[in-house]
Amino acid sequence: MSNHYDVIVIGAGPAGYVAAIRCAQLGMKTACVEKWLNKGDKPALGGTCLNVGCIPSKALLEATEFYHSAVHGFEDLGITCSDIKLDVPKMISRKDKIVAELTGGIEGLFKANGIDWLVGTGTVLADKKVRVTALDDTPSNYSANNIIIATGSVPIDLPITPLESDVVVDSSGALEWQSVPGKLCVIGAGIIGLELGSVWRRLGSEVVLLEAMDSFLPMVDAQVAKDAMRTFGKQGLDIRLSTRVTGSSVNGDKVTVRYQDSDGDHEMLVDKLIVAVGRRAYVHGVLSDEAGVELDERGLIHVNDSCETNVPGIYAIGDVVRGPMLAHKGSEEGVMVAERISGETSSVNYDVMPNVIYTHPEVAWVGKTEEQLKADGVDYQAGTFPFAASGRAKAKGDVGGLVKILRDKKTDRMLGAHIIGPSASELLGQSVLAMEFDATIEDIAHTIHAHPTLSEAMHEAALSADGRAIHIANRKRR
Repeated sequence: MSNHYDVIVIGAGPAGYVAAIRCAQLGMKTACVEKWLNKGDKPALGGTCLNVGCIPSKALLEATEFYHSAVHGFEDLGITCSDIKLDVPKMISRKDKIVAELTGGIEGLFKANGIDWLVGTGTVLADKKVRVTALDDTPSNYSANNIIIATGSVPIDLPITPLESDVVVDSSGALEWQSVPGKLCVIGAGIIGLELGSVWRRLGSEVVLLEAMDSFLPMVDAQVAKDAMRTFGKQGLDIRLSTRVTGSSVNGDKVTVRYQDSDGDHEMLVDKLIVAVGRRAYVHGVLSDEAGVELDERGLIHVNDSCETNVPGIYAIGDVVRGPMLAHKGSEEGVMVAERISGETSSVNYDVMPNVIYTHPEVAWVGKTEEQLKADGVDYQAGTFPFAASGRAKAKGDVGGLVKILRDKKTDRMLGAHIIGPSASELLGQSVLAMEFDATIEDIAHTIHAHPTLSEAMHEAALSADGRAIHIANRKRR
């Protein structure tokens, strides 16, 4: 194996492995450095997303939703279920099997594309050299014409609530429990906290989410966030805003959580505690001082619009750079950088970045919120359509939520789309595509949607934005 490459990618999460594959497709000799150890200390590709993030959490969300429907929702459909049994270890085992299949699939793609997997920890040195420290601490030096840093992120820890065994855990640990906690506390009511809280609530846990902020999901359109708060409350998620955790202590198999709210200081005794207050870029040990790569004031790697650092030929993508920490954002940056290295013109449209919360109902959005448009002084029109008026949603027995589309009154271009309801993550793709192609609301209104489908809600919301929805009362008529 030669020690010189056209491209060395450090990190094999959604940003890194995609970048490596695209580089190889473009004819570049490529290596990827990855140290991840999965269960059984087996090296694995895929990073946080495939191993302990996106994929395993969705596997549990799907499984627990089926269980919850079987226990609570099938009778309305004329289906009576009896003697329903819950096997949490088997559920976790299924999740692990899915992870193993997908990470193994990436390993197969590396082999098919001729990518060298350098198992270990990568550190960028001067003159575009990379030191790879193997799992047995043996160092090896490599050089490259270009380096792509894609080392991702790790959960933010709270010194006041230190992790302990399987009692106080981060988001990764919450995917491994073999039994259902009686009472569960989650610090943080953001995307991760809501998804993990939903998993264990569906299985029977009493779930309390403590959120320091005074607003719920502030990045989401206010109308959608209000609907979500109400819906999650009905599901039994006890979400407490303006509540600051001050500490925790483990006593045997119980955890005492200390917190403050407007009424003063309190204590809560729970069986498990999840710390889900966000993630931070993983740059520790990745950059040597001699590499000369600059960080910004937030500890992220500073890059330009092409994801190139201040050192020519060294790039950074994904969670270690500015922008949302989203797997698909990192993947698209990986493609862009690979293509730019090869001399092609490529870019990422950050204004059309989809966002999803995989609860039930799902919450999904792209573009501007009403609040942002008002603050910017944009002359806009909102169109909404409730799933309660959707024939397909009624047939599914899943009528909560709505679709909202925001249009520019002057240009008729879509400025944003916001959905809470069934299959919101899938429905959002239509809006992302429309915005990417600069479509007008008229374009969507003139697009025939199959009946009966959930996608008709997008069609009706577009019609509503122009005052001519068919299946709901309009504010005006054209």
